[in-house]
Amino acid sequence: MVNVIRSIKVSLLRGALGAIALFLLISVYTVPAHAAGKLVVAVLTCDATRYREAHRTFVKTLTANGYDQSNLDIIVQSPNPDPISWANSVRKAVAIGADIIVTYGAPATLAAMRETEDIPIVFVDVYGPVETGVTRNMTITGRNMTGVSSKVPMITLIKTALEVKPVRNIGVIYNSREIGSLVQLKEIKWLAAQQGFAVFDMNVSSVAGIDMALNALPSKVDYIFVSECAAGSKGFQKIVYRANEYKIPVISLIPSAADRGALVALEISPAEQGESAGECAVKIFSGKKINQIPISTPKKIDLIVNLRAAKTLGLHIPFQVLSVATKIMK
Repeated sequence: MVNVIRSIKVSLLRGALGAIALFLLISVYTVPAHAAGKLVVAVLTCDATRYREAHRTFVKTLTANGYDQSNLDIIVQSPNPDPISWANSVRKAVAIGADIIVTYGAPATLAAMRETEDIPIVFVDVYGPVETGVTRNMTITGRNMTGVSSKVPMITLIKTALEVKPVRNIGVIYNSREIGSLVQLKEIKWLAAQQGFAVFDMNVSSVAGIDMALNALPSKVDYIFVSECAAGSKGFQKIVYRANEYKIPVISLIPSAADRGALVALEISPAEQGESAGECAVKIFSGKKINQIPISTPKKIDLIVNLRAAKTLGLHIPFQVLSVATKIMK
């Protein structure tokens, strides 16, 4: 009986200490910042090169507009890329009293939408805000959010690939748990129906699963399209290396895809994404209502043709393809 009572006391003490620790953690972030008149920006991101580049420009844009360490605290969280971790990170942002939540990618954005309707959300690099369910309208969202779309015309990439060589089948590496990647797969399937080719989809959730997916494809596909999924981005060079062994060109919308060996890429500028997001934040700080700020769309889009990749693959790039490319890698 004495042991039971002791156990109960220990549990209560631990619970009390945990509550105190949480209170102190929140106080550390909120009291100094707000007491000193500082604004607080909570950032949700993940370990992706494109997001790091966009965030650097986001911070530079704020600094250029007078928001720096003297009047602004930026708190960055990089949770595990799963719904529970995203939700917990948003709750922390709410708890510390963030003035703005900045989310990189659709998963983080959707989690923020579910967890708060009061704090302004500025999303960055969301492929198809309407298609992913982030908003119904690109002009007025009607919610506590605005941001920057990374959607580009998929048909431009596919038609360019068709002009380089005939296409009967395209393999698509995607992840069904990443909504932007899934949207890109659906777009390619729609174009396949219009252009008369077949799609072999490979649902890959980790870099380790890439080899298994590719083993089933070499004899079947004319191209491999790598969608904007985490596994595809991290394992991109592995995909290119394996595809080159079978003389299969790789195409993608991932920024820096051409630099890493893609034959044709249609790329946005992560720096432009960050700059546009920073400008949105400045407008909010200046008092503009967030639901009156239209969603930005990419202005700088490069259609890149990689002649080095073409040489490796033994392909001739037609003049009409070179004439429409905005960048040619020699």
